[in-house]
Amino acid sequence: MFKSYQLKWFFILSGILAISTQLLRKENSREIEYREYLNYVFQTYGMILISWLPYGYFFTHKFSWLKSYTKNFLSIAVSMLLCFGVSYVFFLLLPPNTLNDKVIGFNSLSDYKIHFMGSFFISLICYIVFYSTHTNAALQQTKLENEILEQAHLRAQLISLQQQISPHFLFNSLSTLKTIAPDWPTKNYILQLASVYRYVLNFNEHHLTPLSDEINFIKSYLYIMNERFEDGLKINISIKEEHLKLLIPSLSLQLLVENAIKHNTISAEKPLALTIITDDSPALTLVNNFQPKKIPAEGTGTGLKNIRERYKLLANQSIKILNENGKFAVTIPLLTK
Repeated sequence: MFKSYQLKWFFILSGILAISTQLLRKENSREIEYREYLNYVFQTYGMILISWLPYGYFFTHKFSWLKSYTKNFLSIAVSMLLCFGVSYVFFLLLPPNTLNDKVIGFNSLSDYKIHFMGSFFISLICYIVFYSTHTNAALQQTKLENEILEQAHLRAQLISLQQQISPHFLFNSLSTLKTIAPDWPTKNYILQLASVYRYVLNFNEHHLTPLSDEINFIKSYLYIMNERFEDGLKINISIKEEHLKLLIPSLSLQLLVENAIKHNTISAEKPLALTIITDDSPALTLVNNFQPKKIPAEGTGTGLKNIRERYKLLANQSIKILNENGKFAVTIPLLTK
C-alpha cells in the first residue's frame, strides 16, 4: 500500500515529533530511565502510524463514487478517529511514567475535547506531509511519462525522416507514373501507394487519429498487400458507424496488420484471414488464424510492445492479447480523447 518515499517520510515525521517534543521538556532528562523514552517513542510512532494508514489507503486507491475534496475530508476524518482511539488504548494499557505522568486522562467531557483536538492536529500534520509528498511524486511521474512519450514520438519522427526522400519528389514521381501507366489496375495501385505514403507522413503531426482515417489508410495498405499475396490474404472489415469518430494511436492498426503478416505463413494453400471488428466496450479487435512461420521473423513482439507502451502513456489503458483455438486476437481500446 505504501511506496518507499511514503515510508521514508513517515519515519522522518515520527522522528521529528518524537525528538522535538522531548527537547521542549523542562524536566531534567537524567532523572528519566531509557525504557521510558522507548515507551514514549513507541507511543509517538504508533500515533503517527495509525494516522498515516488512512492516507496511504485513500490516496493510493481510486474511488469513482468519491470526489477529490470528499475523499480528502473523509481521509482526515478517519485518520482523526483512529488516532483518538489509539490514544485512548495507550492511556488504558501503558503504565504511567515520568514522561506521561502529566498526560490528560479521559475523565470528563473537557478531557475528551482536548484529546479530540490533539488527534485532529496530528492527523492534519500527517495529511499535509502525505498529500505534499504524494502530489509531488505524482507530478514527477507525469512529467516523466510526458518525456517518455515525447521521446518515443521523436524517435518515430526520426525513423520516418530517415526513410523519406523528398515528399514532393516522390509524389510528383508517382503522379507521373500514374499518367504513363497503361492500365487501370496499375494506376489504382499507384494511387493506393500514394495514399499510404501521405498518411505515414502526416503521422508525425498527431499522437491520436480518428478510427475512420485509420480504416481508410488500412484499406489502401491492405490493397497493396493483396497485390503482393494475391489469394493468400483474406480480409474482412466490420466497423460500426458510431465507432468511426473514436480515436486510436496513429498507425496502431497498421502495426497489428503488419505483425500478423510478418509472423504467419501466407500462401494460396494456407491463406491468412484477417478480421477487423469493433465492439461496444468500445474496442477494436484484429483476429487472424494462427499459423506461425517455421523460422520466426526478426523483432518478434516489438510491434505489440510499441502499441502497449503507447496506450499506457497516452491513456493509462492496456491492450488484450489472446492466442487459443488456432486464433490470434489483439484488442485495443477506442479512445474518446
